[in-house]
Amino acid sequence: MDSSIILKNKQTRIIMVLKDTSQNWYLSTLAKNTSTTYVHACNFINRCEALGIVSSEKHGKIKVVKLTEKGLKLAESLSNITALISTTPAPTAPPQEQKP
Repeated sequence: MDSSIILKNKQTRIIMVLKDTSQNWYLSTLAKNTSTTYVHACNFINRCEALGIVSSEKHGKIKVVKLTEKGLKLAESLSNITALISTTPAPTAPPQEQKP
């Protein structure tokens, strides 16, 4: 089953990519790595920052984004939800009665 039925794909991808702390996430690389537009990533990050999910630092014109503690908890929850959805079998139709 596809998790997009419950979760928005682009937003979920952004949060999940930010879990990777091995690199600095600039808005442009974040957009590129999540197959979203720069504008979408920027708008979503701004909303997340207002909610305390991400924090950002400006380095000149470049903005580096990372998850806050709250964001890390959210990312872990999203991981659990997507794992649960992907392992849940699709519902099957009840067996039909056979006519004699």
